[in-house]
Amino acid sequence: MAENREANRRPDPDALLALAEKDRRGKLTVFLGAAPGVGKTYAMLTRAGRLKAEGVDVVVGLVETHGRGETAALLNGLEVLPRTQISHRGKTLEEFDLDGALARRPRIVLVDELAHSNPEGSRHPKRHQDIEELIAAGIDVWTALNIQHLESLADLVAQITGVTVRERVPDVVLKKADEIVLVDLPPTELIERLKEGKVYLPESASRAVDRFFRLGNLTALRELALRRTADRVDDQMVDYLKQNAIEGPWATGERLIVCVGPDALSEKVVRVASRLASGLNAPWIVVSIERADRETETTERLQRMEALFRLAEQLGAETRRVVGNDFVEEILKLARREHATQIVIGARRNRGWTRFFTPSLPDALSRHAAGLGVYFVTPEKSEKPAAPAPLPRMTIASFRQSALIAGGLTAATAVVGKLVHLFAELPNISLLFLLAVLGAAVLGGYASAFIAAVLSALAYNFLFIDPLHTFTITAPHEVFALVVFLSVAIIAGGFASRIKEQAEVARVRATALQSLYDFSRKLSTAAKADDAIWLAVSHLQASLKRNIVLLLPDKADLKVAAVWPPDTELDVTDFTAARWTRDKQETAGAGTGTLPNSRFEFRPLMGPHGLVGVCGIQQAEESLDINAERALSAILDQTAIALDRARLSEESVEQAAKLEGERYREALLSSISHDLRTPLATIMGAVTSLRQLGDKMTVESRDDLLQSIEEEGSRMSRFVSNLLDMTRIESGTLKPKSDWLDVADVVQSAIERARKHLPGKTIETGIAPDLPLVEGDSVLLGQVLFNLLDNAVKFGGEEPVNVYARRDGQDVLISVTDLGKGIPPAELDRVFEKFYRRGKPDGRAPGTGLGLSISRGFVEAMGGTIHAESPAVKKKGTRIVIRLPAGEKKADEKKADRAK
Repeated sequence: MAENREANRRPDPDALLALAEKDRRGKLTVFLGAAPGVGKTYAMLTRAGRLKAEGVDVVVGLVETHGRGETAALLNGLEVLPRTQISHRGKTLEEFDLDGALARRPRIVLVDELAHSNPEGSRHPKRHQDIEELIAAGIDVWTALNIQHLESLADLVAQITGVTVRERVPDVVLKKADEIVLVDLPPTELIERLKEGKVYLPESASRAVDRFFRLGNLTALRELALRRTADRVDDQMVDYLKQNAIEGPWATGERLIVCVGPDALSEKVVRVASRLASGLNAPWIVVSIERADRETETTERLQRMEALFRLAEQLGAETRRVVGNDFVEEILKLARREHATQIVIGARRNRGWTRFFTPSLPDALSRHAAGLGVYFVTPEKSEKPAAPAPLPRMTIASFRQSALIAGGLTAATAVVGKLVHLFAELPNISLLFLLAVLGAAVLGGYASAFIAAVLSALAYNFLFIDPLHTFTITAPHEVFALVVFLSVAIIAGGFASRIKEQAEVARVRATALQSLYDFSRKLSTAAKADDAIWLAVSHLQASLKRNIVLLLPDKADLKVAAVWPPDTELDVTDFTAARWTRDKQETAGAGTGTLPNSRFEFRPLMGPHGLVGVCGIQQAEESLDINAERALSAILDQTAIALDRARLSEESVEQAAKLEGERYREALLSSISHDLRTPLATIMGAVTSLRQLGDKMTVESRDDLLQSIEEEGSRMSRFVSNLLDMTRIESGTLKPKSDWLDVADVVQSAIERARKHLPGKTIETGIAPDLPLVEGDSVLLGQVLFNLLDNAVKFGGEEPVNVYARRDGQDVLISVTDLGKGIPPAELDRVFEKFYRRGKPDGRAPGTGLGLSISRGFVEAMGGTIHAESPAVKKKGTRIVIRLPAGEKKADEKKADRAK
C-alpha cells in the first residue's frame, strides 16, 4: 500500500507546465499597499539599491516621487532610463519609454504606478499592458499598486470611501504576479505622515484627510490588502505542493457558475463573484443564456453583454454563451457538466401582481438546484428596478403599416361576411374575423394582430350583433361571446405572430448556416493557399460589408496576402497592430486594449500547428452583432485550417523532393565510387607497370596494357558523357537538331560502334526495306541505340542481341532485344528511372543506371516514345521499343537524297 501511495504521488502536470512557462518569461513583483503614502515606492527603491550594490543590472524605467525628498534621494546611484515625450491635447507629457526599456534589456526594471492609464497614441492604453510586454520579453519588472485600484474591488471601495476609482487593474494581473510584497503601515501613522506633508502637499493633504484618508476608510483598505495578499500566498503554496507532489492542504474543489444578463445588476454580480472565487480559491464561469426561438437582444444590450464578458475575463473568469428556452434547465445542465458547487445570480423581487404569476429565475433555481448552493446578489436600495426586456420599437411608419394591414383585412372580412349573410344566416360568422386576425399576425406581426382583433370585435358587433349598426349589445350571451371572441383573437394572433418571429429567426440562422456551408464547400476545393486566402477575404467582405485584409508571416515580417476591396491600404499604425497580433497571438487594433488607434481590428488565425496568418477587419460605427461575430469566428477558424493544410501539403512536397534528391545523390555517389574507381585502378596499375617494367616487357604485354588503358579511358569517358547528358536533360537545355534521318543508316552506325567497343558479342539485325525517313537528331538517336545495345550486352548473357526496325502505321519502330533473365512486369516502367539498376540480390550491378534514363530523355526530345516489354515468344529477355513519327517524304525523294 505504501508503495502504491508513493507511486501515485507524482507532480501535477499542469503545475509543471505552468512552471516551465514562467521560466521562459520575466518575473513580476508587485509592491502592494492599502493607500498612497504607505511607502511602496520607497521600499521598491531601497530594495533596488541593495541589489545594485551587489552587481545586479537594475534600472529605473519610471518612478514618481510626488515631490518626496526621501524617495527622490534613493534614485542616486541607480540608472534612470530617459522618458519619451508624447503630445496630448496641446501638452507635452513625459511617459515611460517602453521601446527604450526593451532595447536596454536590463535584468530588472522598475515601473511605478501599475494602474496608470497611458495617453492616446501610446502602444497600449494601460501601463499594466506595457509591463506584460516587458515580462514576455524575459525582463523582470518591479511595480507598485494600491489595493483600491483592483477591478473587482472598485465598487466595494466606492461604497466604503465614497470615492469612485477611475484607474483600475484587472485582478488577473495581480493573480499572475510571481511575488507580492505587502508594504503595510498602521492607519494612524499614515494620517500623521499625511499631516506632516510627507504624502501630499499641505493644501492637498487637508482635503485628503477630510475625504479619503479617514481612519475607518484606511482600516478597511488595510484589511482588503492583507486578505488579498494572504490569498496570493495561499495560491503560491498550493502551486508548490502540486509541483513537488507533496500531500498537503489542497484546494477545496469549489467551482462557481455565475449567471448574468444585459442589466445593471450583472456588473455587481460579476464583481461579487470574483471576490467570492478569490476567497474560495475556486475557478468560475460566467454564463449568459440566449433564447433559441427569438431574437430579443438589441444592439445596445449586446454591447453591454460584450463589455460584461470583457470585465469577467479581466477578473479571471471563463465566459460561456448558451442557447436555450428553459433557462433553469440550461443553467443546471451546465452546472452538472462543469461539476459546479455554487451558482451566483442576481436577485430582484418582482413587483406587484407579477410575483404571483411569473416566478423569478432565482426563485426557480432555488427550487430545482438540489445539492447546489445558490448565492443571491441583491441590488442596493438606491438602485432602480431592472427594466424589462424592451419590446420592438414601434415607429409611426411601422404603426401605420400595421394599422393598414389590420384595417384592410378587417374591412375585406366584413364585406365577405355581409355577402355570406345575404344568402345564409350563419351562427358562427365570427370565425371569418378570426381568419382576418391570423392573416394580420402573419403579415404584420403582433401589433397588427392586436389591432385586427379590436377592429374585428367592433365590426362583428356593429354588423352582426343585434341591434345592428350600433355598438350596443342587448343579449348577455352576446356580450360573453364577444369577450370570448376578442380573447381568442388576441391569443391566436399572438401565437401566429410568435410563429412568424420564430420562422424569421430560423430563416436568419439558416441563411448564416448556408453561407458557412457554401464557404466550407468552396474552401474544401481550394488546393492552394492563395485560393483559400482570396476566397476567405471575398466571403468576409460580402458577409460583413467591411474592408478585409489578410496578412501572412514572411520571415521576420508580415506581407499582405490579399485585400478586398483592392484599394484598401494599411498605414504604419495598422502594420504595428498586425505585428503585435502575430507576435502575441492575441487580438489588437481598433476596439481592443492594444493600439486602438488603428482602423482595423486584427485577429490571429490559429491553426493546429500555430499561427498561420493575421486577418484585419476594418471597424465601423456599429459593432458586429452576435450572429456576424459567430460567422466571423467560424470563417477565420476554417481559413486557418485550410492555410495550415496547404502549408503542410507544400512541406510534404518539398520533403518528398528532398528525399528523392537524397536518393539520387546516394545513387550517384555509389555509381561514381564504382564506375570511376574500377577503371582508374586499372589505368593506374597499367601506367605503373609501364613506367617500372616498360623496357623489360614484351611488345605484346605493352600492347595489352595500352589497350586496357584505352578501354578503361573510353569507359570513363562514356560515364562522364552520361552525366553531362543527364544534366542537359534535367536543366532543359537539350535542343535536338531537326534533320531528316535514314533509320537504317543510324542503326548500322550504332551497331558498328557497339561491335568495336564490345568485341565478341553477336548482334543480329533485321531492317525492313523502304523505311520512311524520320525527323530528328542523328547523334542523339545513335547515342540512344548505343546505350540500348550496351545495356542488352550487359544483361543478355551469351545469347545474341537482336535489333529490328520496321514501319508501323505512321510510325517507325526500332526494337533492341536481349535474351537474358528479363525484368519482372512490375519493374518494366522503373528501368527508365535515374540510377535504377538490375543486378544481384546484394544490389551490385554493372553500369551507372543512367543509360536508359538518358535514352528516354533523348527520344522524348525528338518527339518519340520508348518503353520496355517482355517478349511473348520465348518468355525471357527484355525488349526496348522506340517509336518515332515517320516523315512525309516519299521513297523516291529518299533515294534521291541517298544518290546525292
